[in-house]
This record gives sequence, structure tokens and C-alpha cells, in this order.
Amino acid sequence: MAIKLKFRDTRDQKNRRLTRKDVHAAAKRLKNWGRWGKNDEIGTLNYVTPEDIIAAAQLVHEGRVISLALNYDQHGPQGGKSKYPALGRFNPVHVMLRTGTDAYSGVLDHRKIRGTDDLIIMPLQCGTQWDGLGHIMYYDNMWNGYDCRNVTSAGAQKGGIEKTREKMTGRGVLLDVPRALGKKWLPDGFAVTNEILDYTEEKHGVEVRRGDYLLVRTGHLERCLAAKSWDGYSGGDAPGLAFETLDWLHERQVAAIVTDTWGVEVRPNETEDTNQPWHWIAIPIMGLTVGEIFYLGDLATACAEDGSYEFLFVAPALPITGAVGSPVNPLAIK
Repeated sequence: MAIKLKFRDTRDQKNRRLTRKDVHAAAKRLKNWGRWGKNDEIGTLNYVTPEDIIAAAQLVHEGRVISLALNYDQHGPQGGKSKYPALGRFNPVHVMLRTGTDAYSGVLDHRKIRGTDDLIIMPLQCGTQWDGLGHIMYYDNMWNGYDCRNVTSAGAQKGGIEKTREKMTGRGVLLDVPRALGKKWLPDGFAVTNEILDYTEEKHGVEVRRGDYLLVRTGHLERCLAAKSWDGYSGGDAPGLAFETLDWLHERQVAAIVTDTWGVEVRPNETEDTNQPWHWIAIPIMGLTVGEIFYLGDLATACAEDGSYEFLFVAPALPITGAVGSPVNPLAIK
């Protein structure tokens, strides 16, 4: 592609700042409410057809399975220092209910079987996870125009993550932006624009199509792992998608978007009067399912080695009734 890419850093105050008016305009331009009927609760996941899944299965040639998840433990991404509120999220707390020591002692022999058991306490969005369509509101409405009060103390009465229980499977496409640009990882504040997405597609020899699960690597998560510090990762400055990519994703009709960052979009945000403006449009307006904190390092290496940036993607959410997010162990299968 014979172009000179323009790299935009949102930390540079000389760049034009977007306003709430830009968010309103995008909402009007990209609204998918009613597109799949007035009762729809899964949004852009509707783009995936049975034929798409059959075609995606044909991409498996080696039987190689690559997990895209972080382990759920006390060393997770919620442990770092940040100047931003943690939203009440914390790393998983794993507790044993019965241990091998209990078994050895014979205290449970009255049950005529020896075994172990455990439980976990965790926010559903503390690690590798899906955002559900009840997670973000556009003023008083959630996805498809439902009243935001449909998300009650009992959970989401509309758009609960359990509605996706037979989705999250299809053709996955990785756009490894740092590799395409000759970098190890992208710096904080680096905005991935439409131009960069197009450029990365061409460099990888792959095309993002309707019904795809698009994975965009920035290297941010790997940078934190290399530094052995999560400081700033949750809610801090980060590389990510520019606000304009909403139009790109809408035009391509992707089923879902995934990144290796805490919040997908570039931080600092491109707006001063709206926090996470990309989310305002992607989830409640477009009905786009969003994946965050995915580990894409091993997949990026595998794709570079075999030259293929498409694969079978399998990443169902846990069918937790009324949940607005879900932990996941996403798999890329080559």
C-alpha cells in the first residue's frame, strides 16, 4: 500500500479533540436498533451464519489449539496501580472447600469417598472477558432501544450474556498492528485508525469480512507481562482503536471485536466530555460484542510463522443468567 501512515497520539494536545456532538452524530449514523427485529438481544452476532461456521471449520489444518486467555488468579491485571478508579474489580479469590489434607486425615470418610472441592469469587470482567450488551448505556437506553432499567439488581432482563450461549464461534482474523508497523508493541496513546487497519490487512494478506471475529493486537498486555507490572493497565493510558474505527467495523459487519487491552479504545480518550466514547456507540448503539484482556502473543507468533492470519475461533461465554459480562477461555484453532 503506497501510503504514508499518519500515527496519531492522543496524548498530543495538538490533535483535534472530539466532543459529545461527535458521539451523537455517530449514534445517528451507526444505529442498528431494529435491524434484527425489535426483540433482538444479541446484536452483531446475528451476522454469523451456519455457512460461516462451516467455512471457518475448514481453516483447521494442523489441529493446533491456542488459548487466548490469562489464568484467573491473584496475579491478574487488576493488581496494578492506576490513577483511575478500579470500578470495584479485583483479581479472583480462589478458596479450597476440601483439600488433599482433609482427604488424608479421613475427616470425610463418612461420605465413603475422598476428594477435593473449591470455589472462586471474582468480578466477571476482571480478566479475559466478553462485554455483554447490557454493559454500557447510551443515556437512558441499552442495546436495541431497551430501557436501561431492564438491568436490575437481579441482572440484565434484556441482553444478558446467556443469550449468546450458542454464539462466539466462527472465522477469527488477527490484525497484528505492531508487527505490520515493524514494532514490538504500540506505545500508550497510539490510536489505531481506519488507515492502519487497512494497512495491516494488506500486510497480512487477509480481508475482514461479514460475520468475522476480529482480533486486534496492540502488544499492551505483553508489555505489562514483560515488565512484570500491571500498573496503569486497568483504566490507564493505552494504545487502542480510534473512535473512527466504529464506521470501519460497521461497514465490515464484524460479529465481535477483541483486543489485548483493558478497554479496546485508545486512552487517553479522544474526548474530554465523554468517558470511553467508542464504547458509547459500539455496545448500546451498534450491538457489537466486545472482548477485552485477551492474550494474543502466542497467536501472533503462530500466524507470523505460517503466514495465515485466519483461523477457527471458539470462545463461548459462560451462560450466566442476566450477566453483563463473562470470563472466557477463547481458543484459536489452526
